[in-house]
This record gives sequence, structure tokens and C-alpha cells, in this order.
Amino acid sequence: MTPLRRWIAALLTAAVLAPGLVSAQGPAGKPEADKEAPAAAGQGSAAAKPEAPKAEAPKPPPTPISEQIKQIRAQLDAEKADLDQREQALTNHSLSKDDLALLREGIDPVAERLRQVIDSLGPRLEAAKERLNQLGPKLKEGAEAPDVAQERAQREGGVAEIDDTMRLARSLLVQSEQISDQISNRRRAAFTRALFERTDGLVSPTLWSRATTSLPQDLRALEVAADDTVMQVRRNASPLTLLAVALAIGVSVALYVGRRHIAPRFGRRDAARDLAKEPGKDAAKAPPKAPSRREKVLAAWRVVLAGAVPAILGSFVVGLAIEASELVPERFTVVVHGILGALAFVAVVEAVTDALLSPDRPNWRLVAMEDATAERLTRLAIAIAVVITVGRTVEELNDSLSLALPISIITRGLFALVVAVVLAEGLRRFAARAETEEACLGPYVAAESNTSTIGGPLRILGWVVAGAVALCALAGYIALSSFLIDQLLWTAVGAALLYLAIVSADAFIGGVLQDDSRVATALQANTGLRKRSLNQIAVLMAGLVRVVLITTAAVLLLATWGVESTDIYASFRAAFFGFKVGDVTVSLSTIVFALGLFVLGLLVARTVKRWLENTYLPATDLDPGLRNSIATVTGYVGFLISLTVAFSFLGLSLEKITIVAGALSVGIGFGLQSIVNNFVSGLLLLWERPIRVGDLVVIGDNEGYVRRISVRSTEIQTFDRSAVIVPNSNLISGVVKNRVRGDRTGRVAITVSVLRNQDPVKAADLIVGCARAHPDVLREPPPRVVFRKIGDPFLEFELIAMILDVGQQLKVQSDLNFAVFKTLSEAGLIPNLGPGASIVTVQGLEPMQEALGQIARGVLPTSGAPGEPAPRPAGDERRRTRETVP
Repeated sequence: MTPLRRWIAALLTAAVLAPGLVSAQGPAGKPEADKEAPAAAGQGSAAAKPEAPKAEAPKPPPTPISEQIKQIRAQLDAEKADLDQREQALTNHSLSKDDLALLREGIDPVAERLRQVIDSLGPRLEAAKERLNQLGPKLKEGAEAPDVAQERAQREGGVAEIDDTMRLARSLLVQSEQISDQISNRRRAAFTRALFERTDGLVSPTLWSRATTSLPQDLRALEVAADDTVMQVRRNASPLTLLAVALAIGVSVALYVGRRHIAPRFGRRDAARDLAKEPGKDAAKAPPKAPSRREKVLAAWRVVLAGAVPAILGSFVVGLAIEASELVPERFTVVVHGILGALAFVAVVEAVTDALLSPDRPNWRLVAMEDATAERLTRLAIAIAVVITVGRTVEELNDSLSLALPISIITRGLFALVVAVVLAEGLRRFAARAETEEACLGPYVAAESNTSTIGGPLRILGWVVAGAVALCALAGYIALSSFLIDQLLWTAVGAALLYLAIVSADAFIGGVLQDDSRVATALQANTGLRKRSLNQIAVLMAGLVRVVLITTAAVLLLATWGVESTDIYASFRAAFFGFKVGDVTVSLSTIVFALGLFVLGLLVARTVKRWLENTYLPATDLDPGLRNSIATVTGYVGFLISLTVAFSFLGLSLEKITIVAGALSVGIGFGLQSIVNNFVSGLLLLWERPIRVGDLVVIGDNEGYVRRISVRSTEIQTFDRSAVIVPNSNLISGVVKNRVRGDRTGRVAITVSVLRNQDPVKAADLIVGCARAHPDVLREPPPRVVFRKIGDPFLEFELIAMILDVGQQLKVQSDLNFAVFKTLSEAGLIPNLGPGASIVTVQGLEPMQEALGQIARGVLPTSGAPGEPAPRPAGDERRRTRETVP
């Protein structure tokens, strides 16, 4: 039987026995199948009797899970149980804001642990895959050796074990991120609902009627609260307790009152320094000079500390004494703390405005504005702070008394209207003052930047906020009006503190590194840095501090909008470590590291290029042009290598780079033809080197030496020390005259005129002798004289000589002019005209000459043969040139 028939018979036997095996298998299935298996095997062996089956290789046992993976799996199981429990808790739609915050707090540690597991398993998985790949592709069953098959099975099991664990960790990380997003969305939705919740507005009669109806009940609640407070005081009041509270109140009052006298002295803002030192006056009589920027900043911080710290300390002492004495019921403790906090907050606002605006000390003012503007703005800020703190204290009292909702709504709405009115009145006063200034007599003079008032955009924003607060309070959006007031308050305070912090950073960092301070001098002496480098470092450090301060202020401001620091941290982390946009993963950390690698590669390439330019290439026998080409090509090769490494770190493969190159080719076809043309021309110049660095070239009207050749343009320095930048495409496609292309020999040509009555052969010998005597004139080819023209008064000769260096052309030409003039003058070929003598050439007398000739021919008798011209007059020989001797 042929092998093909044996295979067909085995397949038919298996097809006949398969239904019986399937039907005989029950729930336990395995015993009955095992009983019939020998029969089936016997029939199959009978059918394949002629050829005994080969002995199969024993299958390797399954790879046991390692102990470390078991521990990681146990950790992942615990994290999964925690996440499942939190996800189950989110199904309750009645969770409060605090419950959602509690659920949100425990997710970040879980996500961090999962990331650590993924980061630890990543290298292990890559190593396991690499060990598996070393075995090569898997062969057919029975073709591999048993030990190789067993090793392959173990390595495959290790890869599967690590891969499954990593997949589980990644799925749990995604689950934690989804739970975090759900909590954030629910909290954001709850914040939005509470913010835009509408009640009866202040113009609604229903609100006032409901408040009138509940007024007797609210009065009774107020009486009960007063009775409880009196009873609490009687019960807990003892002489020692009352003495302690009285002492605390006395200390607080002393701190509040004393800070007004302490702050000016502690701030050290001398009133005598408000006027700058006038030049020309005696130093002993003139007032001190104006304070510097650093002195202003230090004084501002001293004013803030002296004005805020005593007030905060006094409020804290009184609150601690009242809480310890238990003279006030527990529900009114919040009200007491609110009143004390309001007093401290007003003191802080007053201290900050005084530090920045300094209404009574103009020369110590940090914000540039007029005196009247600073005074008005200070009053406006303090007034708004007082109104807001009073309103918040009344709201806390309403909550403590559990008054009816209409009373609370009316209270909050009325205080919102008061804030809007105060803000509008302050803005109106600024506008009225501006109109008064414009109505003054005299021409209009634009205000300088250092004396500007409140700007137009800022006033417009103030009017918008005032109108929005008033409209929301009247329309019933009380929560929104309170929110706008809070934003106005915190934004103003945050902006003031941020400005003070930024000014402080600029003053101290700039003062330490930019001025001639001890620190700057020490750094220059010890590190070798130049003053300009220190100034650049100071600017960078100040910019970095500004970024940190602005980011911190933005985070604090976003907190009032319902965005917590955990959400911001998660967003920053996702942006830094990578987030997906479709199928593309964008990672800020990868981009930063790639830029770092690119910059590092550029530094290495420039270092190698400078070493070649300054150390190695000058020690060789190569010409300067070839050295420049080698250094330039090295720099561009280093740039390309750095760019390739950065792209590889970003994960851009050759296919992706090809796609980008294809996209760039479209742009090249539309608008980058000239750039690419210059780039290719630059490469041709560096490769063919028809023009080299140091060559003397003539391009159009410009002549000079080539100083630098790059891939885009070539720099040529003309004789007047001007730099001409020529695109490389002009050098390749245009006409360029290179005076030193083959060698540096040049040609000098000078024109010499000798009187006509002199011997031309003698003159030529003398001129050639001058050229031969010059050391820079080549002997081969020898200099020669060309007899150019036999003129009427002069004989014109041209001296042509070859010189060693074309760069000495003007010098040699000048030397030859001096030598030829001296030689011909001494030989009498150029007459010495003497002092005052001159040769006068009269031109334009040709018509008169012709007329005189006709008269002479008509008057004088004809002599000579027929047809010959009449003899010229004796004086006609000198008709054009005359020697005049005074």
C-alpha cells in the first residue's frame, strides 16, 4: 500500500470512530473515552500495519509559575478587589461631594503601584522574548531535538507568564483611570448643577412673602440662640476663664492697633527718600537718592509681614481662647472664627495693597500709577474686602441659627448687590477722574507708562463683573453671583501676591547675578563665566521662576472652579508620560528626552568640528578651502546623526520618516524650491569645490574674498570690509570670476604716456626695467611693454607684468607707477614742468581749425604736385597743446 493510501485509510477510520467517541463521552467523559481509545488505537494500528508509527517525543511538563510572579499576581488581585469595590460604590447616585472625594483619594496610589508593576515587568518581558528568539523559528513536530523542544516550551511558558501578568496590570490601570474619570465627571456635574441652580430672585414677590411668613419663626430661633449663649456663658464663666479671654482680646487689640505704627517703621520706607537726589546740589544738602528696585521689594515684604502677621496672630489667639473657654455654644464657634478670620483677611488685603501701591509713599511704589489712582484703588480694594467678609459672616450666622431658606437667599443676594454697587462706584470714580483730566486747559499730552491710570480693558472687565453679579442676584442665580464675587476676591489677591513674588524673583535673581555683586564677582572668578553669560543665566532662572509661580497661581485659582490638585496632577502626568490621540501616543517626556539627545548630539558634533578646525586640520598640508569643506561636512553629518537618534528615540521608523519626507516634498514643490536649490548647490560647492574659502572672486559688481561656504549661502568679504551673502544657486548657475582658481598668480597692467618727440624704444626699455626690478614681479613670463597708441601729443605704452600673489595686485601696481614716473622723469621722457607750469589742452576747436584751413588754402599759393594738400601753417603744430610758463 502506498503512503497516500495509508493516510486516506487512517483518516476514514478516524471519521468513523469520531461519532462514537463523542456520544460515549458524558459529563465525566474521560473514562469511557479512555476505554474505547485502545480499540480505536488497535484499529488504527491494524489499518496502518505495514508501517509502525514512530515514537512521539515526550511533551515537557508545564512551566510552573515563579514565586515572584505569584507575589505580583497576589498584589494585582488585591488591587483588582479594591477597584471593583470602588466601582461598585459609584453605582450609588446619592453620593455626596465628600464621598466622591474619599473615593478619589485612594485611586492614585493604586494607579501608581500598577505603573510600577508594568515598568518592572517590561524589561523582563523583553529579555524573555530575546531568549526565546535565540532558539530560532519553531520547526515541525518531531523535527526538533527533545532538549531543544523542552527548552523552547519553558521559554514560551515564561514569556506567556510575564505577558499575561502585564496584560492584567494594564487592564487594571485602565480600570483605575476610568474610575477616576467617572468620579471627576460626577463631581464636575454636581458643581455645575449647584452653581447654576436657580431660586427666586430679589425682584420676586414670592421670595419676600415667604421670608415674611418665616420671619416669626426665625426670630424665635434667634431668641433661643441668644438664651443658649447666655446660659453657656453663665455656666462656664469663671474669673480665670474671663481673665484669659480678656487677656487674649487685649493682646489682639494691641496687635491690631500696634501694627499700624509698627508697619511704617518695620517697612523702613523713609519719607525723605520720596524725592530723588537732584544733580548739581551739594551732597550734604540734597535729599537721599531714590530707593532701588531691591529696596522697594524688601520694604514691600516687610510691610506685608508687619501688617498681616500681627492681625492673623491676634485673631488666632482670641479664637483659641474662646474655643478653650467654651463660653460660646459649639454651633456659634464657626461664627466666631468667621468674624476673626474676616478681620484678619481685611488686614491682609490692606497690607498687600499698601505694599504694592504705597499711596502715601510714591517713590516706594512697585506698581507704576499715579498717586490719586493708587489711593482710590486702595480704598476700593479695602471696601470690597469689608463688604465680602461681612456678608460671609452673616451667612455663617444664618447657617448656625438654621434660619429659613428665603432669609439666606435674601441675605446673600443683598450682599452681592452691595458688592456690585461698590465696584461700580469705584469704576465710576476712575472714569470721572479721567473726564476731568481731559477737560483741563492746554493741549492733550499722552500719559507716560509710569504714571498710567487703570487701563481700559481692566475697567471694562470690572464693569462686566459688576453687571453680572447684579443681574445674577436679581434673576435668582444667587450661587452664581456668590461664585463670581469669590472669583473676583481670590483673583485679585492672587494676582497681587503673584506680582509681588515675580517682582521679588526678578529683583533678587537679577540683583545677585546681573549686578556687580559679591556673588556675581565670585562666580566670575571661580567659574570663568563672563558677565554676559551670568546675565543670560539670570534671565533664564528668572523665567523659570516665573513659570513656576504662574503655574502655582493657576493651580490655586483652578481650585476655586472645582478642579482639584489630584485632577491637575493626573493631567500633567498623562501629558508628561504619554496620552493617546487615536493610534498615536504623544508623550511629553519622550519629546523632552529626544530634544535632550538632539542637543547633546549637536554639542558633540560642534566639539568635533571645532577640534578639526582649530587643532587637527591646521596641522595637515591641506589647503584652507579643503579644510573648511571637511569641517562643514562634519558638522552637517553630526547634525543628521543627532536628528536620526532623536527620531529613533521618538519611535519614528524609516517608513514614517519616508511619509514625512513625502509630505515635505509637496511643500518643496509649492514654496521651498529656492531653499532646496540653494541646499543642493551648497552640497555641490562643497563637493566639487570650484570656489574655496580664501579665493578672490568677482560676482557681478562685488569683488572680495570667500570667507565661509555653507549649504545655503556663501559669505564674501569685500575690500571695504562689507559682508556680501550670495545664495549658492547664483554661484552654481551664474557667472563667477575666480582670480585664484588655478593658482594665485595675477596680472598687473599700467598705462604710461610719453611725449611724442621722445624715443619710444628707450621709453619701453626704461619701463620694462622698472618692472624687472620689482621683487614681486615674475621673471617667467617676463614683463613686457605694448605700444598701444601714437597720439598727437603723447605716445601711449602699456606695461604688463605677472606677479606672485593676486592679493598684492594694487600694491604692485602702485609701486610700479611710482618707479616708472621717477625713472622717466629722470630720463627726461616726461618733462619737468617746473613750479606753476601746466599743460593746457583745449578741445572743441575742430570747426575753427577746418575754417582756418580753408582760408589758408585759398589765400596761400599752391605748392607741390597737383592733388597734394596745401602746406600746413607753422603754428598749426601746436594748435591744441601749449606750454605756459608764468
